[in-house]
Amino acid sequence: MSKLGDLGARLHRGEVGYDFIGNRKIWYGLSILITITAILALSVRGLNMGIEFQGGAVFTTPKTDVSVSQATEYAKDASGHEALVQKLGNGSLRIQVGGLDTDKSDQVRGELAKDLNVPQTKIAAEIVGPSWGDQIATKAWTGLAVFMILVVIYLAIAFEWRMAVAALVALIHDLTITVGIYSLVGFEVTVGTVIGLLTILGYSLYDTVVVFDSLKEQTKGITKQTRWTYSDVANRSINGTLVRSINTTVVALLPVAGLLFIGGGVLGAGMLNDISLSLFVGLAAGAYSSIFIATPLVADLKEREPAIKALKKRVLAKRAAAAAKGEAAEGEEFGDAEPAVVGQRARRGRSSERRG
Repeated sequence: MSKLGDLGARLHRGEVGYDFIGNRKIWYGLSILITITAILALSVRGLNMGIEFQGGAVFTTPKTDVSVSQATEYAKDASGHEALVQKLGNGSLRIQVGGLDTDKSDQVRGELAKDLNVPQTKIAAEIVGPSWGDQIATKAWTGLAVFMILVVIYLAIAFEWRMAVAALVALIHDLTITVGIYSLVGFEVTVGTVIGLLTILGYSLYDTVVVFDSLKEQTKGITKQTRWTYSDVANRSINGTLVRSINTTVVALLPVAGLLFIGGGVLGAGMLNDISLSLFVGLAAGAYSSIFIATPLVADLKEREPAIKALKKRVLAKRAAAAAKGEAAEGEEFGDAEPAVVGQRARRGRSSERRG
């Protein structure tokens, strides 16, 4: 067995582990700081909206030796507007100019043909009206709202409302960070960006649901024992699925990183940048939030319940009494029995009572 596999097995058995729940205030503080930074970036810098949302024209030239900076000056002089120029992998240029109508675009294309020394018929022009972008934005917001509602309903039924709330907070956290990164980096927000943002919602929930499922199973009959608090079991659930979460996240990030750094950076493919950046940031944020935000938040919400709060008092009192006697209380070390035994012992106890 590999070292990573051995570590995963030991984490699953509870032999080793990290106190994620006990240090939750650190993670909360870090997430709040990142979120505030993202919101400030959005407030100050805003988003660089593509022509799909503000309207304009996109000109695609044949292969040319003209540099990006020089082409930017040509486009600005020809149109009177700021232009965004990208060098594509085949040596051609993608020139984006906002605020152009059809009549003006024909004139700009003719001037670009002269400046770039290419035939005007070889320059492809695409005109986009702002109303189309409004429709895309409206549909995206509608899809996001429907998705959020369905997620809350499903998790509330499959698990419980506290887990649904925690998952919703984690989703909002991931989206805010992703959009904030877009604002800081200055990447253009296009239809590809919207597709990427909607795609990461499912990935963001994946690890969260895995941990929640483990937590649900291990907390069956938890109030019938005095060895572990709810936070103890939640902590073991995170540790037990930690290696799996890391493996799935790394495997998902590798091809996305290829799209972002090779496809977008080397080949200069603009659409790949738009989709891959949102996917890369969203996947990383989703893995982080499932471990450091969603599960600790569930533990905080659950330990407000009277029964779980009373359980915590009993467990802590038992540990304090054991400490006063100089003994190690059960459940304090990771090497003790699995929390899943809680549910098994409770079920065996009920079966014995029925047989008696």
